[in-house]
Amino acid sequence: MAGQAAKVVITERQQEILRTFSKATTVAKRLSQRATLVLLAFAGQDNEAIAQQVGLGRHQVGLWRRRWQHAFDKLVLIECLDETPAALRHALEKVLADEPRPGSPGKFTAEQWTLILALACESPALSGRPITHWTGHELAEEISQRGIVESLSVSQVNRLLREAELQPHKSRQWLFTTEKDPEVFTAQVQIVCACYHDAPGLYFYHDTHTLCVDEMTGIQALGRIAATRPMSPGHSELREFEYERYGTVTLIGNFHVVTGEVVAPTLGPTRTEKDFAGHIDRTVALDPTASYVFVVDNLNTHQSATLVELVTTRCGIAEDLGTKGKRGVLKSMKSRQEFLSDQSHRIRFVYLPKHSSWLNQIEIIFGIIMRKVVRRGHFTSTADLQDKLLAFIAYFNDVFAKPFNWT
Repeated sequence: MAGQAAKVVITERQQEILRTFSKATTVAKRLSQRATLVLLAFAGQDNEAIAQQVGLGRHQVGLWRRRWQHAFDKLVLIECLDETPAALRHALEKVLADEPRPGSPGKFTAEQWTLILALACESPALSGRPITHWTGHELAEEISQRGIVESLSVSQVNRLLREAELQPHKSRQWLFTTEKDPEVFTAQVQIVCACYHDAPGLYFYHDTHTLCVDEMTGIQALGRIAATRPMSPGHSELREFEYERYGTVTLIGNFHVVTGEVVAPTLGPTRTEKDFAGHIDRTVALDPTASYVFVVDNLNTHQSATLVELVTTRCGIAEDLGTKGKRGVLKSMKSRQEFLSDQSHRIRFVYLPKHSSWLNQIEIIFGIIMRKVVRRGHFTSTADLQDKLLAFIAYFNDVFAKPFNWT
């Protein structure tokens, strides 16, 4: 039956985008077809003529004209709100897209899907399986054994895991603070972050260096017993599995929070109290009249009697330090930490919350060193390892050094 076609009105911005859709070769054919349909309707052509040009039936043309007419007010509102061109483009794509289709009815109830996902989040040990994590095959078996559903294929299980963004095959390490009082932990974190926040002002206006310090211990000098084969088209690099051990090296590093450089690294076989105090002494000697803020963890060597004596000497502090284990500043680690944290000292230390090394920016540098130098490295001796570490640090300072955007 003949009837009155829906009136199509478009704005200049809409017309520009629709023309882009109609001529584009990179968009879906149905989007180009429907954009052309709307433009022809706006030009005043009837449904029969439009149907012949775009390759649709007359009734289909009428349907899309009505769809546009119903959506027009919303599209104009988007324009009036000064939304970005991308927002309007996205809205037009949505208007000209197919509506969601119901599809076939689901085979399993919402309760069954919930039980399957809950099982995927459980440890396999709770099901009596001596494995660390689930695979699709083992999950499908356990689902059937528990009677959650009568049968479920491995591909269905894997599809469900993807849709739920569950990845049993993946894991990441994390570090959880041992501080039990959340208020104390929050206050300690705020102190560290304030230290990073204030570092640029202290550096440029008060000649104060803020350095993150820590040790990277047990770096192994491993020599592969066969040469590494380089990658080729279709083949990745091949490294010999077996290796020879030549010893280990400890890196004590400083990361300058403001410049992003690794400053005055110390390499040696150990990380004793004497090693750490010597490292701090050599660092301070680079700019002996400046002030220093060292961000460190709570390792006992970072609050030692030797370190207290070094700070006392460097800062010219005339004070009776007492006796280690008995009285005064040297009495205990707590008293030594309080002394080393004193903000009135030219050289002071900021201590991280316990078991929270992720707050120390130098840990990011250690991760970079591990990935770029150590993990795939070949070393003939500990001296060779030290040379390559120092060469990379110099290269890092020249090429990559910049402060982290700490959030």
